[in-house]
Amino acid sequence: MFYGAMVWDPWLIISQIVCLQCLYYLTLGFFMSVLVGARVSRLSLVYFFDFSTLTASSVTGWLAIAAFLLSSIAGSGYILYLIERAKKCLDFSATLFIIHLFICIMYGGWPSSWTWWIVNLTSVALMTFLSERLCIRRELREIPIPRHRSSKLYCYNFLSMLNFLH
Repeated sequence: MFYGAMVWDPWLIISQIVCLQCLYYLTLGFFMSVLVGARVSRLSLVYFFDFSTLTASSVTGWLAIAAFLLSSIAGSGYILYLIERAKKCLDFSATLFIIHLFICIMYGGWPSSWTWWIVNLTSVALMTFLSERLCIRRELREIPIPRHRSSKLYCYNFLSMLNFLH
C-alpha cells in the first residue's frame, strides 16, 4: 500500500507507524470488548495500558492476555499490507510495542509485573514472526506471465517491423 522507491522517506515511515499503531489499538479494542467486555461492567483504558490487568490469576486477566495475543496476530496482517517488506517487520513490530511501553509508563508507571513483560515480548515475537512469514511468502510468489499472448504479441510486433523495413 505505502510501498515506493527504495528512498529514505521519513514521512512515509511516520505515516506507516501511526497507521499501524491506530489499527493495532482498534483491533485490541475490538478483542477487549468481545472478550473482557462480557465479564466486566465497564471497559476502560485500564485494560489497555495498566500492567496490573494482565494477570494469570483471574479469568478476566487471561481474557485480556488473549486479546493482546490476538491483536498481535492481526497486527502481522496489517504489517503485510502496510509495510510489505520482510526486512522491516521486526523494526515496525518493535516500534509498535516500544510506543505501547511508553504509553503504559505514562498511564500507570513502570510495568513491574512479569506477566505484562512476558505477554508483550511474546506479542512482539509473534507479530514479527508471522508478518515475516507472510511477507516472505508474498515476495516469493511467482509473477504470472501469460505465455500465449506475449508470444503472439511479440511475433506480431516482429512481423510489423519487417513489413515496415520493406
